[in-house]
Amino acid sequence: MVHCYKLGGLNIVLDIYSGSVHVVDEAAYDIISMYETTDRESITAHVLANYPTVTEAEIDECFCQIEELKQAKKLFTPDTFAPIADKLKQKTAGVVKALCLHVAHTCNLNCAYCFAGQGEYQGERGLMSFEVGKQALDFLIENSKGRRNLEVDFFGGEPLMNFEVVKQLVAYARQREKECGKNFRFTLTTNGVLIDDDVIDFSNREMSNVVLSLDGRKEIHDRYRVDYAGKGSWDRIVPKFQKLVEARGNKNYYMRGTFTHANPDFLKDIEVMLSLGFTELSMEPVVCAPDSPSALTQEDLPIVLEQYEMLAQKMLERHRAGKPFTFYHYMIDLKGGPCIYKRVSGCGSGTEYMAVTPTGDLYPCHQFVGEERFKLGDVWNGVTNREIRSEFAACNVYAHPECKDCWAKLYCAGGCAANAYHATGSVTGVYEYGCELFRKRMECAIMLEAAKMLED
Repeated sequence: MVHCYKLGGLNIVLDIYSGSVHVVDEAAYDIISMYETTDRESITAHVLANYPTVTEAEIDECFCQIEELKQAKKLFTPDTFAPIADKLKQKTAGVVKALCLHVAHTCNLNCAYCFAGQGEYQGERGLMSFEVGKQALDFLIENSKGRRNLEVDFFGGEPLMNFEVVKQLVAYARQREKECGKNFRFTLTTNGVLIDDDVIDFSNREMSNVVLSLDGRKEIHDRYRVDYAGKGSWDRIVPKFQKLVEARGNKNYYMRGTFTHANPDFLKDIEVMLSLGFTELSMEPVVCAPDSPSALTQEDLPIVLEQYEMLAQKMLERHRAGKPFTFYHYMIDLKGGPCIYKRVSGCGSGTEYMAVTPTGDLYPCHQFVGEERFKLGDVWNGVTNREIRSEFAACNVYAHPECKDCWAKLYCAGGCAANAYHATGSVTGVYEYGCELFRKRMECAIMLEAAKMLED
């Protein structure tokens, strides 16, 4: 299977199962596009009629090169992954490598689009005790088996509302990692309201990454990210974010925004982030009920798709000018990329990765917290709902019938299980709107990296 598309002035041919990317001229593009569905004589006639400067000898040479690439398994490569898809996750069965610790099921903001219900996750407000967090870390160590590198994300709600426990848990993990031969990598996700010098010093010392919530331009941010008095938070948090990022040496952070029905033209928000000095950026499509005023609509879709293309062009222009910036969804390595396990199996939610509530309950990920059916167990007794864990263990890209003929399937690995469930009622369903966005992001990311490689 190949995917052929034109973007940014390039004619791109992506070989799905090898991951090879070919940038070709117009005639070669047409030949490859028609190669599997049209006979050679008709293809030759088409090229001669449409490209007067191309000779029949050159067309023959192109066919020879295509055959050589096929033999080298770099073009029209067959799918060899389907037979092993179910076996890949079996290799890491029962191994947990990451936890999302919900240290606070409460928040000091009242964001209109919050999928967590202002941090409450359909339950009561609460803070995680040190004892629960300690047990969660012990659970992770005990269930990580031979894996050395472990990841913990401090999440909420707003985790800085329970900052003392965060500090205690990091100290405990540092003690245990020496005893157990483990290495912890911590991430903190925050809305920024409570950032102070202590938070900055601690984060820069202990957090491998910090995720900062800013929706971009002031009018958009303050429309949704408000406190309980209805007042926007932009003016309060931007100077704190700037101070934290500067103290981190302008690296190992993400400025994470959310675009909604109010701002499908999200490139304007990215431009504001850049003007503020931020260069490690992410803009995520909103996750909310379809009938929410914030939800993206079909009318928004062409706008968003165009924004992704315009963003890729801006990134290329800034790269040429020596002022590059990172966009999370365009991070792709054309020379290597994720291993095939990740390409087939996805994020590992419910198997390798779990979320922990303030009371110690285990869920497949933060977006399932509060959905009682998906409760896996708790940090004291481990995973007791083996039926749900098995459901997630069987969730790979080949478990989604709709993904069978999708060119992007080995990049999304079947997509987000939570989005699929909330859109279709099944973790092996497909959130088609999200698929449209993902495919466009991948086209833009591949084009951007190909263009940079050609220029560099």
